[in-house]
Amino acid sequence: MLQKGDKAPYFEGFDENGNRVRLTDFAGKKLVLYFYPKDSTPGCTAEACDLRDNYERFLSLGYEVLGVSRDSASSHQRFIAKYQLPFHLIADTDLTILKAYEAWGEKKMYGKVTEGTLRTTYVIDEQGVIIDAIGKVDTKNHTAQLLSER
Repeated sequence: MLQKGDKAPYFEGFDENGNRVRLTDFAGKKLVLYFYPKDSTPGCTAEACDLRDNYERFLSLGYEVLGVSRDSASSHQRFIAKYQLPFHLIADTDLTILKAYEAWGEKKMYGKVTEGTLRTTYVIDEQGVIIDAIGKVDTKNHTAQLLSER
């Protein structure tokens, strides 16, 4: 997992509408960049809805929020519409961003070792430096985790 103080890896991908999104688009802003396994699953929905319910608070503190998963753009569109998510989701179908941010790897599910998305969130400052890295995400209380030190 990347650590506090690391330079955030450059990324570019496409959001749910096919718009190109780059790390440099957030220069001068703080960014909550969260990686999650799958649209519309219980934990991922809880996490997205917690961020949604606190989105205005993030904006008022100068943060943008951006989610990344390997789901398709059309899956992201349905997820956003169903839960009225106010932020964009990147469709990282080729795993480029997930791997660059060390959010893809081995994990245990039901006693089996598989490869998949490691639920991870990074907070990146205005200069592109990671100022927080959370590997044990509390999906229902993620905002509290993110803002507890701020």
